Amino acid sequence: MTYAGLAVVAVAVALVVALVATRVRGLGTRWWTATAVAAVVLAGLTVVFDSLMISADLFRYDDAALLGVRLWLAPVEDLAWPVVAALLLPALWALAGDDEHDARQGADA
Repeated sequence: MTYAGLAVVAVAVALVVALVATRVRGLGTRWWTATAVAAVVLAGLTVVFDSLMISADLFRYDDAALLGVRLWLAPVEDLAWPVVAALLLPALWALAGDDEHDARQGADA
């Protein structure tokens, strides 16, 4: 499997979990906006720090398994992982949330 194939699977799973969390917990536009901002910031940091690590020759990629598109020195496939983190972690947090606490918060509003 190529890096891109693995990335597509991971992003798809994270997106499904985020959509389930949206449906189950009633996450709205504000949550999706915050998630998008977090994903963009994490992707930018990934490009910078991956490029620095690649330029320092800390690791190498198998070019046959890459698409060939790079942002600075970072392969575009690496951007999937910050997107997965930005989608999956808050969605899991929302799904694991405390129903009683949520009910109290709704009653206070």
